[in-house]
Amino acid sequence: MHRIGYVLSQGFQMMALATQTVFEYANLAAGPAFYTLENFSEAGGDVRSSLGLAVDTRALGRGSRADTWIVAGVNDPVESPAEPGVLHFLRRRGLQARRVAGICTGGFVLAEAGLLSGRRATTHWAFARDLRDRFEDIRVEDDRIFVIDGPVWTSAGMTAGLDLALAMVEQDLGNEVARSVARKLVMPQHRSGGQSQHSEMLALAPKSDRIQAALAFARANLGRPLGVEDLAAHAHLSPRQFSRVFTAETGQSPAKAIEALRLEAARLMIEQSRHPMEVIAKETGFRDRRHLREAFMRGFGTPPQAVRRAVR
Repeated sequence: MHRIGYVLSQGFQMMALATQTVFEYANLAAGPAFYTLENFSEAGGDVRSSLGLAVDTRALGRGSRADTWIVAGVNDPVESPAEPGVLHFLRRRGLQARRVAGICTGGFVLAEAGLLSGRRATTHWAFARDLRDRFEDIRVEDDRIFVIDGPVWTSAGMTAGLDLALAMVEQDLGNEVARSVARKLVMPQHRSGGQSQHSEMLALAPKSDRIQAALAFARANLGRPLGVEDLAAHAHLSPRQFSRVFTAETGQSPAKAIEALRLEAARLMIEQSRHPMEVIAKETGFRDRRHLREAFMRGFGTPPQAVRRAVR
């Protein structure tokens, strides 16, 4: 029997509890029940969600045991820091479990407890910059649905927690059980951790019309070479001035931003079409299939073929 302990704090986000259904249906698909679930909190008793619904919990303490700890997030981790008792427990016992996970902004709790130090992690895209700024020793991968780094798992916001839970089921009980759960929950697919959680154009969010126009031009012409000179000319700026303004407004260099747009376009074509990889590479501005794969591994940590298999 695999014990899963959910760690809830006052104001926790209700969506975290939806992931418990993944384990419920895994028990049904596996035959004899494999998982047992229990809710915990700093002091025990009723804990109210951000919606106001109260959930009964057990107090965290020396006798608290779980094979997997899952920490629920809150709507705003900056305004609602982790509770001291929860941090104390996770520092002492978190990594003694087989796995410890943070759903959505639950990653901030793991970070405050020191469990993400030197590791890769993700969180809701709206708070990724806060996580990166507050914890400089964490490699924040804000374009991932979920990230697994050893025994520590983190997910992006809201429904991405379902993907994280389903990946746990697949690891524990195999692909067939995970597929059965996905079908019963009417999940469109088992999304791999490397899939994007937001649009690159939204993430870049330039302030000036000139930079917005240059990015729109780039997105419409990804199949052709796009140098700084091309973008600068479209923005009516010198290359040097364009690079400076672009980086100041988006936080990225033009080259990095263009590669991110190419990767997003390639990922969408892989997910939504049956085009060969050579065609996708050419259409999105990569030299060839090998160049596309290298960029995918660098950007998403997974090869393009894995994304296509997951979609199918």
